[in-house]
Amino acid sequence: MSDRSFLFLLGSSRTGGNTEALARAAAEHLEPEAAQRWIHLGELGLPPFTDRRHTGDGTTPPAQGAEQIVQDATLAATDIVVASPLYWYSVSASVKNYMDYWSGWLRVPGLDFKADMAGRRLWAVTAYADGAPEAAAPLAGMLRLSAGYFKMEWRGVLLGYGSRPGDVDRDARALAAAKTFFRGDTETEDVLY
Repeated sequence: MSDRSFLFLLGSSRTGGNTEALARAAAEHLEPEAAQRWIHLGELGLPPFTDRRHTGDGTTPPAQGAEQIVQDATLAATDIVVASPLYWYSVSASVKNYMDYWSGWLRVPGLDFKADMAGRRLWAVTAYADGAPEAAAPLAGMLRLSAGYFKMEWRGVLLGYGSRPGDVDRDARALAAAKTFFRGDTETEDVLY
């Protein structure tokens, strides 16, 4: 029985896009016992992050509502998969907002978020529309550095081509890579297919 639990955070502004399709193709090859939870950040209703570091005592109040849902899901997962289309060479606004909450969760009394995140695995799936695959390097760098700060294990990026809906279904190279992506047996820092 698997003790792995995957949280897929969908960061597209629409459902069923190329990035989500590629993430679901990769998830089909997870061991059957691995738990999966899928959250579409755009549908969650997560409010814009408010930085409280320099307000009052600098603490962040305990999470409520949509924030509580995503915080609990994050802390319950052994593997966090950011599935964001490549928007202006980085993650989407909804993923960036979610990641900003991580800095707030560092300051919640009684929550040791940084220590709790240590040892978890961080993955990324993205689809790019224009340019060369190397355009995803800033996205990979942002997530890799974030993983490093939290002492997480950075597992790289599964990259596919997709501009119009369904394009990634014709990217044979990305679909082949999706079959083995979550094995995590790569030695490279960032995996751009």
